Amino acid sequence: MGVQSKPAPIGPWGKATAGAAGAVLANALVYPLDLVKTKLQVQVKPSDSDKTVLDEPHYKGTWDALSHIAGVDGIAGLYAGMGGSLIGVASTNFAYFYWYSVVRTLYLRTNKSGSQPSTVVELSLGAFAGALAQLFTIPVAVITTRQQTQKKTDRKGFFETAQEVIESEDGVFGLWRGLKASLVLVVNPAITYGAYERLKTIIFPGKTSLKPWEAFVLGGMSKSLATLATQPLIVAKVGLQSRPPPARNGKPFKSFIEVMQFIIKNEGPLSLFKGMGPQIMKGLLVQGILMMTKERVELLFILFVRYLRTMRSRQVAKAGELATAAAAAKAALPVLVK
Repeated sequence: MGVQSKPAPIGPWGKATAGAAGAVLANALVYPLDLVKTKLQVQVKPSDSDKTVLDEPHYKGTWDALSHIAGVDGIAGLYAGMGGSLIGVASTNFAYFYWYSVVRTLYLRTNKSGSQPSTVVELSLGAFAGALAQLFTIPVAVITTRQQTQKKTDRKGFFETAQEVIESEDGVFGLWRGLKASLVLVVNPAITYGAYERLKTIIFPGKTSLKPWEAFVLGGMSKSLATLATQPLIVAKVGLQSRPPPARNGKPFKSFIEVMQFIIKNEGPLSLFKGMGPQIMKGLLVQGILMMTKERVELLFILFVRYLRTMRSRQVAKAGELATAAAAAKAALPVLVK
């Protein structure tokens, strides 16, 4: 059996485009779960002593939230804020995969041992790439979170919501609310993609291109591990970026530590894991579909590059043949004249 040719590598732009395309497709397919997990993470348990909380609907779980939102707002209510969310997903994933590809390539070039990065190095590279991506894309996440937690009567468009955030007491810096929590949360994609690369070498050693189901399984496993490790921080970040609960009388949280203290005091420590069900379900499906799509899109890029190179080689060969024929005709011309 012949040796299988190694696929031609694609650059950071190709990997970033593949990652963004996979993320948009995956998140569009499971967006209602994203909406529900956000609502579950910002809701406060109803209390007899605090009647203001009872003005907001309280969901008992994922299915209760889905059916209630669809019953009150219609099917369209399950897709509230999806436009801004997909913009954020595309920009965040494009930035992440671009910087991750760049920093990983630089590391491999400067690594004199020639060995593959260790788990710690993979996590560090992923965290650095995630931090760079967050600096540029967090405003979209803030706006999307606000849109997802708006009442139907208060629902605004993407730019109107952005204006509302800017006009709050934080001013334009309100668009970067939760930046510290987001920077801490770069460990989530770092764990995700670090675990993905590590599991890939363990479960499918020597494979340069995975089958769709293989990429789906690895993506789901890696994202589930990352979510379990970082769920309290995810809940705190959502609390920072959404409107403050009624019990705070409009006073926004100042840090994710303050959000966590508020949740523990009013709802107990286990509430730091609220929304875990749809969070894991969404993460498993999104990451599985994302990595499955990313692998396919990267393969399409590779095939496209190969096609361009083949066409270029044919053009060069044809030009060479024409030049040779012209030279031969020119050499034969004096003979014909004689």
